[in-house]
Amino acid sequence: MPMRSCRSILFVPADRPDRYGKALASGAHAVCVDLEDAVAPERKADGRAALEGRAESLSDRPISATASVSGAPDGVAAALVVRINEAGSAEGRLDAQLLAALSLPVTAVMLPKVRNADSVREALRLLGDRATPVLPLVETASGLENAMEIGGADPRVAGLVLGGFDLCLELGAEPCWESLLYARSRVVHAAAANGLPAFDMPSRQVRGELAEVRDEAVRARRLGFSGKTVIHPAQLPVVHRAFETGDGDWKRARRIVEADREARGGPVLVDGKMVDRPIVEAAKRALTRDVR
Repeated sequence: MPMRSCRSILFVPADRPDRYGKALASGAHAVCVDLEDAVAPERKADGRAALEGRAESLSDRPISATASVSGAPDGVAAALVVRINEAGSAEGRLDAQLLAALSLPVTAVMLPKVRNADSVREALRLLGDRATPVLPLVETASGLENAMEIGGADPRVAGLVLGGFDLCLELGAEPCWESLLYARSRVVHAAAANGLPAFDMPSRQVRGELAEVRDEAVRARRLGFSGKTVIHPAQLPVVHRAFETGDGDWKRARRIVEADREARGGPVLVDGKMVDRPIVEAAKRALTRDVR
């Protein structure tokens, strides 16, 4: 599944085509041309016109189903994602009609305000039932409640994305780690149960040492997220490093796998701790997260 190996999804406003090339060259694993929140209501038509105007140049780009965790490798293009407006809205219908008419090599279409499985199916119908995967955003109270069924709504669902800011607005909560821990856990749970990757919400910090971005990304990885959405290229190196296996963790994972191999799958102690099958499988996953 193309989105599974992505660790970052960088948003770029659809009505700023001058930023498309910069975003695609930024090292982001995926670039999301955003027709929704990043575009003012009075500029929605401009966003669609810009995307349509750049469709040919975007179509010439090679789209990779894989991406290096530490950054896009030389000669491999970032995955292309487009976020449309809510499928039930007039703008969303126009967005879907445009994508259905264009021959863009879109890796996935991001769907905002998805509340249930029917919302996913309606969006797919508007998109012309094309084979392009979709990324539902879980950013409403009902969407959070129905995250499990959203993940299993259709085989074309390629992952789940947490839209934390909109969710906080609806809940009346502050957009901080503590208030969103339940939502994050529920999204990861729903994604894992459906065999999908999960992508965390973006961090707001874009200047300075980006300690907030680093802390959020590390916590998100530990919680089970596959990657994180990003609103500024400066956040990319921090997010990519956070989703790599740390040097100490990587070395311990190697010791676990080697000890398991020597024990031929039997019980084994590593660093004074008993290692069982789930720990071995987690170590193998850590070693495949990045190659050294």
